[in-house]
Amino acid sequence: MMHLELFSTYALALVTGALAGPSEQLVARQQPFKSTAITDHSEPWAFAFLPENRILVNERRGNMRLVDPTTKAKGTITGVPTVAYGGQGGLHDVSLHPNYTENSIVYVSYAESGSGGAGCTAARAKLTLNANGGGALSGLEVIWRHSQKASGGLQFACRMLFGSDGALWISSGEINQMTPAQSMTGNLGKMIKLYDNGTAFAGNPFASQGAIQSQIWSLGHRNPLGIDWDAQGRLWEVEMGPMGGDELNLIEKGANYGWPLVCEGKHYNGTNIPKHSTRPDFKAPKANWVPVISPAGLIIYKGDLFSSWKGNAIITGLSSQQLVRVTITGDTAKEAQRIPMGKRMRGIREDKEGAIWVIEDGANGRLLKLTPN
Repeated sequence: MMHLELFSTYALALVTGALAGPSEQLVARQQPFKSTAITDHSEPWAFAFLPENRILVNERRGNMRLVDPTTKAKGTITGVPTVAYGGQGGLHDVSLHPNYTENSIVYVSYAESGSGGAGCTAARAKLTLNANGGGALSGLEVIWRHSQKASGGLQFACRMLFGSDGALWISSGEINQMTPAQSMTGNLGKMIKLYDNGTAFAGNPFASQGAIQSQIWSLGHRNPLGIDWDAQGRLWEVEMGPMGGDELNLIEKGANYGWPLVCEGKHYNGTNIPKHSTRPDFKAPKANWVPVISPAGLIIYKGDLFSSWKGNAIITGLSSQQLVRVTITGDTAKEAQRIPMGKRMRGIREDKEGAIWVIEDGANGRLLKLTPN
């Protein structure tokens, strides 16, 4: 079954016991920041800042846009791979190589059709920009794939993040298959650590067990849609649970986070799932949500513009239509604030000045810059 991400707004209201949210004017008054709309997009999923202050925006149907935030011009990047659009699938994340200024390499993740349905794929290509506000990808090279595919188009995840050691991390969803998240014969429901060319990173915890196993850093994940580093270099991850049980996890080498054997939520048919407390051998989440917030993106804030938020996790919520702020103290986490946005919120990033950028989900989803009032 799908997460509440795909329910209609009215159906979500029935689930949560609330009707439509407050007006945009009231929402704005409740926000502790100024929100500036830059561009609007068709089903945007992710974005990345280029060094010259322009922005790449991925739209789920398979379009990559080049945005100039100063002029609000919106161009097109050609050469994007064909995607399996449907359900939650399509063109997903975009990330720059750590040496982008020298090699112009960008990474994209996307749902790809194949035997049995669709699965997540990660590829890299050279980006060449032109004088007309657009550009092209060339030399596209697939560097990683899900080890199996499935019908339904659900729970691909596929966020990408580079570490200080140059490693590429991929959050691999379990495409609604559940049990593969615990299987060491496949890479579904895992946190993946690779070199920039897609080979398994040396020192991964299961490297001696085989080719697929050598990719895996942690297991037992459902739909991990947000990953980021804290100032101490620790990796945090946020993922969707089923009917309840969204999680914020501190990712540890070789750890098992329990899905689908334990969860704080229930199956969609109402069947109970054992709680984390019943299986101390699995890593429990540092924070969880029942009912769900439908987390879709995550940053650990490191800037100075929002000084009181430094070190906090900021999570974008789909069904909740909120930004959820979580304080982190050591290895504990606690929800501190919910900020209404009035729209389903998808991607989030922090720029080099400390401004927070978010992108709305769905048709006409806006790219927004958030700065202090």
